[in-house]
Amino acid sequence: MDRGDADHAASERARRGRAGGTFDTRPGRPAALHPGAWWLWALGLGTAATRTTNPLVLALLTATSAYVVVTCRSRAPWARSYAAFLKLALAVLVVRLFFAVALGSPVPGTHVLLTLPEIPLPHWAQGIRLGGRVTAESLVFALYDGLKLATLLICVGAANSLANPSRLLKSLPGALYETGVAVVVALTFAPHLIADVQRLRAARRLRGRPDSGVRGLLHVGLPVLEGALERSVALAAAMDARGYGRTADVPPAVRRTTAALTLGGLLGVCAGTYGLLTAEGGTYGLPLLLAGVAAALAGLRLGGRRSLRTRYRPDRWDARAWLVAGSGGAVAALLTLAAADDPALHPGVVPLTAPALPLWPAAAVLLGLLPALVAPKEPS
Repeated sequence: MDRGDADHAASERARRGRAGGTFDTRPGRPAALHPGAWWLWALGLGTAATRTTNPLVLALLTATSAYVVVTCRSRAPWARSYAAFLKLALAVLVVRLFFAVALGSPVPGTHVLLTLPEIPLPHWAQGIRLGGRVTAESLVFALYDGLKLATLLICVGAANSLANPSRLLKSLPGALYETGVAVVVALTFAPHLIADVQRLRAARRLRGRPDSGVRGLLHVGLPVLEGALERSVALAAAMDARGYGRTADVPPAVRRTTAALTLGGLLGVCAGTYGLLTAEGGTYGLPLLLAGVAAALAGLRLGGRRSLRTRYRPDRWDARAWLVAGSGGAVAALLTLAAADDPALHPGVVPLTAPALPLWPAAAVLLGLLPALVAPKEPS
């Protein structure tokens, strides 16, 4: 094959890659999944976790997220954050149980496990108890409540391990372009600051000077601050030379409409989320959340007209992204429907009964395993 045929074959592979949503010219390498799909999938699992206190269903949600993370995550440094979220979830569970033991619980119970010395409190602190009886019912109630929050944290950790943060920032709408750049700069400069501190402390130790304490901190902190300022000035000059900060002129009516839509949409998202997380707001939570998301997206789209920029190789939202995001949304929707009429999703603690695994809600949770089948492994 001569050079002309090789160039033609390379261009043909690139054309096929662009048509299929991938930018890797090597044959057989699938495109990386859109990072927003991972977050929608994880938020769907987290929403499902808020609709139940059944420890078996919560354990199934945790196992589902863990299996997808082990199957699909890459070997990049940011992909190792899942273990940190597991430890955080365990710490939250331990703290919740500690509060149930130390501060008591409003749940009545007859199975007394131990009795702690009770500290008398003034009359204005009625309803608060320090010490006293610790019942099995109160501990089980605290365990169920803590497991719900721990599962939610684990689902967020799964999104952090699977979604590439730099690609996620690149996918931000134009209205949030400046925010994304600020986050990228912060994430880029943080390793330099740590490296400077380590280098200066090692240099002081080699010279026999103290590198700890107040004196060592002052002698190390000032050079680090000076280096950070120098890098900041150099970066600002480079960004100014490349035209960063230039905006297009938009009519005042468009600016006011953008602000109203964005602010109203964010308020709607907050109110709708609160409604979904509480039993009393289940009727208005979902419509208000959807309306808030639509208004916020419209505001961000209008606000993006001010940003004069283009994206280099933008991530495409393909059929696999729809499947991944849809699987998480299906789990959330089915668990929300099941929570309304299936008492097994909220096992009682008075009297103490063993939780049962509801069949069709458990089968709905298994839909969250779909990304392990359709999503490619993130390139390292």
